[in-house]
Amino acid sequence: MKVYRRLEDFKKLDNAVVTSGMFDGVHLGHKKVISRLLEVSQNCGGESVVITFWPHPRMVLNADDCSDLKLLSTIGEKMDLFGELGVHHFLVIPFTRAFSELTSDAFIRSVLVEAIGTKKLVIGYDHRFGRNREGSFEFLCQNAHVYGFDVEEIASEDIDHMAISSSRIREALLSCAIEDANHLLGYEYALSGIVVKGDQIGRTLGFPTANIQVEESYKLIPGDGIYAIEAIYGDKSYRGMLSIGIRPTVDGKNRTIEANLFDFHKEIYGEHLTIKFCKYLRPEEKFTGLEELRQMIQLDKENTLRYFAERDRAK
Repeated sequence: MKVYRRLEDFKKLDNAVVTSGMFDGVHLGHKKVISRLLEVSQNCGGESVVITFWPHPRMVLNADDCSDLKLLSTIGEKMDLFGELGVHHFLVIPFTRAFSELTSDAFIRSVLVEAIGTKKLVIGYDHRFGRNREGSFEFLCQNAHVYGFDVEEIASEDIDHMAISSSRIREALLSCAIEDANHLLGYEYALSGIVVKGDQIGRTLGFPTANIQVEESYKLIPGDGIYAIEAIYGDKSYRGMLSIGIRPTVDGKNRTIEANLFDFHKEIYGEHLTIKFCKYLRPEEKFTGLEELRQMIQLDKENTLRYFAERDRAK
């Protein structure tokens, strides 16, 4: 997949099949659009193009009031997910105040037609673009002959009668419904960060942890509790368990993310770790002391191992 960080770097194509959007999480609904995009591009001998925008519009238009903005994917994660899907071209258009003022007509002419060479546009249900989201599917259909490309809208996707949306997935993650979120994503939700030094209480209990500092303040952290996880370090995967919360038993004040990896004995301070959330085990609790906490962590490990054993048998 070819990646472009500016529109100026993109070389106009002869037969571009295009979609655009924020695609937060690249969930199953988005994948339905991408699947159709790839199918159309293959049938017509064209090249698939995904256009997205960064930073998120709220970071630009409401910079002083976006502390509550929580996204499912960073731009790097989004790029990796589209690469895995087999997209030919991935264009990231910098979102600025000036860009936000483009009318839908100006966006279509300057970006889709003149810069990209769009011959077919595939969009998700109720997708809009341009200033004040004025560009609708109906607008595109009415003016397609003027712009010289065809337009196709993909219906919204449901799973088990649940409409797929990034907002629904965010709600599931924040309420610790990790398996529901993974079901709608089509993969296990993940976050990445740098391992930093903590107070090493876990080490004294026989369960050393890697404290993970997520660098992107906008990246959504699932709700507080204990999870079964898989961790990616380098090119290897390790199973383990993870705690998110304030650690009330030791009178913690700050929210931390601490992973205990099974059969892992390396010191990795300052290094990068990716966590995949597999199953929610229990809420964070306050215990009477460290011994009761240690016993609960041991039970968490047994439940985590049991979960992975059952998952392996089901494969």
